[in-house]
Amino acid sequence: VQLVESGGGLVQAGDSLRLSCAASGFTFDDYAMTWVRQPPGKGLEWVSTINFNGGSTYFAESMKGRFTISRDNAKSTLYLQMNSLKSEDTAVYHCAKAPGNWSAEFNYWGQGTQVTVSS
Repeated sequence: VQLVESGGGLVQAGDSLRLSCAASGFTFDDYAMTWVRQPPGKGLEWVSTINFNGGSTYFAESMKGRFTISRDNAKSTLYLQMNSLKSEDTAVYHCAKAPGNWSAEFNYWGQGTQVTVSS
């Protein structure tokens, strides 16, 4: 299993970013996928989960209405569109693979991509 995130960077509050996660080494469209993040000096925080076919999604309360999770199973790629970014969104963002087709749990995750939001 390999998960490679990209798309992070330094932005200002109110800006948008789209993160991508290229997956390989497993049958991507058999598994739910999740984004988690780790703010500086803190533990992992769940962001969002999408089921195996993209038909169901869940978001942490603080991200609802600002973030969108999606997937392109033909490209084995997961996305996170982040709008109206806030300084508290600063974190390393990791994509993670679930153990099944609909679960917020995960058994593999990538190295992450840094998102820094300046106020």
